[in-house]
Amino acid sequence: MAPVQRDDERFMRRAVRLARRGDTSPNPRVGAVVVREGQVVGEGYHVRAGGPHAEINALARAGAAAKGATLYVTLEPCNHHGRTPPCTEAVIAAGVSRVVVGSVDAHPHVPGSADRLRAAGIEVQVGVCAEEADELVRSFFKHLTTGLPYVCLKAAVTLDGRMATRTGDSRWITSPESRKETHRLRADSDAVLVGVQTVIADDPLLNVRHVKGRDPLRVVFDTHLRMPPRSAMLQAGGPGTLVLHSEGASPANAAALRAAGATLQALPVGAGGVDLLAGLRVLGARDVVRVLVEGGGTLHGALLDAGLADHASVFVAPRIVGDREAPAFASGRGSDRMAGAYRIAPARVRRRGPDVWMDGPLVKDRSEDK
Repeated sequence: MAPVQRDDERFMRRAVRLARRGDTSPNPRVGAVVVREGQVVGEGYHVRAGGPHAEINALARAGAAAKGATLYVTLEPCNHHGRTPPCTEAVIAAGVSRVVVGSVDAHPHVPGSADRLRAAGIEVQVGVCAEEADELVRSFFKHLTTGLPYVCLKAAVTLDGRMATRTGDSRWITSPESRKETHRLRADSDAVLVGVQTVIADDPLLNVRHVKGRDPLRVVFDTHLRMPPRSAMLQAGGPGTLVLHSEGASPANAAALRAAGATLQALPVGAGGVDLLAGLRVLGARDVVRVLVEGGGTLHGALLDAGLADHASVFVAPRIVGDREAPAFASGRGSDRMAGAYRIAPARVRRRGPDVWMDGPLVKDRSEDK
């Protein structure tokens, strides 16, 4: 493999920033930059599903200047006919001399794209800024390979890990800056998931405010259909509310929720309530690629215990409740050894006002102390 050139990371990071502008679900976000003699001559990103891919937009802006240039693209160019023709054909036709790729595509129809480009005399460099590029497509690949959404647990907690006081008061644990990020996370997700106890206790809207973006589908795990028909989210419009309940739940409660505008889906019962995996399969079949879980400790704990949580985004405020009865971030079986605990890795740690925001994929630490 050819060595990474001096400016490769700089231009790839520019492509990553472009990619984040897209609203492409259920397709991946992709950005591309065309560079000739050190100057950007074209750039673009995948705007929405079904539209031109990032490479096509960037090459169109570059025009004749693309000949002999370097194309930086966050995801390996497609090599198959889908809604659009193969991007490899456009790259070859443009006369690009070098292609730099961030993330390798796991799509079954993509392998061979690098070989096809090399066969056309194009130099190909793979894996530049791979961590940043992989982050853009992590949810897409999970859905593509498993049919399940990428599950992100989101919470605001105190220094002692509490999500509320023992009376249920949680307004507000974190700062306005952190709460604004929560709305960005919602806008970045296809669905927001809570348990019915959160609906009863907080009556949340679960829509997007304070930032630009589309509202996600609202999803409630509600085994016995206890959700009040006058819940605020049922009046919030947008893509609607999906209630996942047990097959034996009250027909009268089901009729009342349907009359209030909810969509209902019966599921088999698992340990402690509706089957979580079955619920996630329902969401995956609806092209929910990324789901943000804003539930309580019981739901978080159940997803962790079942191995169904992929990611955590936790805002830690400089407050201490100091009450053992206050609800914690996760209240499942957990692990009796630190070696079996989940950790965020790699973790992005940032400040939002006085709060610390930790965000990243969840991995189970099976290492043993020597």
